[in-house]
Amino acid sequence: MFSMWKKARNRKRLKDERFAFLFNENESGEVVVFDCETTGLDPKKDALISIGAVKIRDNRILTDEALHLFVQQKQQMNEESIKIHQIRHCDLEDAIPVEEAIERFLRYIGGRPLVGYYLEFDVAMVNKYIKPMLGITLPNSQEEVSAIYYDKKIPRIPQGNIDLRFEAIIDDLGLPKLPAHDALNDAVMTAMIYLKLKHTKRL
Repeated sequence: MFSMWKKARNRKRLKDERFAFLFNENESGEVVVFDCETTGLDPKKDALISIGAVKIRDNRILTDEALHLFVQQKQQMNEESIKIHQIRHCDLEDAIPVEEAIERFLRYIGGRPLVGYYLEFDVAMVNKYIKPMLGITLPNSQEEVSAIYYDKKIPRIPQGNIDLRFEAIIDDLGLPKLPAHDALNDAVMTAMIYLKLKHTKRL
């Protein structure tokens, strides 16, 4: 009930009716798994560098329909962030303005549920940009893969000492690793985690 009220309140704040589709019921049966690379871990002061997203339909990861966007930077990126994501300022010569990237991302996700790892952070980064643009925050339902993993793992480890690091989950589920700290690769690996968990009763 509260979530319906919250969504309706959010809908009233929409400043651009071209994006009303975000509030539509998801009739595709698809979910979108996404990941962001950023200049740091504080949504209030750090910037979006890239977005990677992939759809899941009928238990298939649609890599041929994937979205991978790089965002122009107004300031030079610091060494610490470059060490993590390996993206240098010179690698962004063909990057697009953040407003264009956000619009393309929103049109890609539509009203589909969103899935991610540390999803709260990625959603906060996107909301940082769409709130001043559109007056709203992402209305999509959300699923956190680490929470799904925890719920399936905890019955076997009642003391609750569960390693929720991304690499630890990948290893435990026996899934292949792609080069890390690439938004699209991370989204694809998260999609693999999601599907494996959905089809595994116990871990």
